[in-house]
Amino acid sequence: MKIIMDEVTSRVMEGLEETQKNFWNIPRETGVMINMFIKMLNAQSVLEIGTSNGYSGLWIAKALKETGGKLTTIEFYEKRQSVAIENFKTCGVFDIVTPIQGSACDIIERFGEDIKFDFVFIDANKREYVKYFELVKPHLTPKAFIAADNIISHAEKVQTFIDAIDADEEFQYEILPLPGGLLTAFRN
Repeated sequence: MKIIMDEVTSRVMEGLEETQKNFWNIPRETGVMINMFIKMLNAQSVLEIGTSNGYSGLWIAKALKETGGKLTTIEFYEKRQSVAIENFKTCGVFDIVTPIQGSACDIIERFGEDIKFDFVFIDANKREYVKYFELVKPHLTPKAFIAADNIISHAEKVQTFIDAIDADEEFQYEILPLPGGLLTAFRN
């Protein structure tokens, strides 16, 4: 069964797909996969590191509309976040999205102990993936799921992250051969 989106969201998504390279958006296949994972896991609290223009966030938020969950999304660049916020509003998901602008590492470091996520999507500064993982780990629920994009296309830059996941006995992971490569990790 294909994902059925309303006409407005479909139009916005198609427009964002045309500018994919300009905004470093995930490919559609990856968006569909993340959307499915969130629904399968009945995720309630999702953290996205790297909002860009909101394309991946729309895939996430549309799934969360079905699960009743919420999305917290972090973007370094204010201009990109402004575009994303408009896309979230246009597509009717802004009510479940908390956009935060700034350095993901700084923002995650300031999260209180009570802030927990059962799904994390990482698609930002590739060299910081390992730092994101280290900072977000205390905020993961016991059966949390992590998805990280560009694992194959930026293998050298993300190798320390792959090594950290591989060495962590709490996680089982696999790299899916989607465009760019998607690491998926489940906390046992």
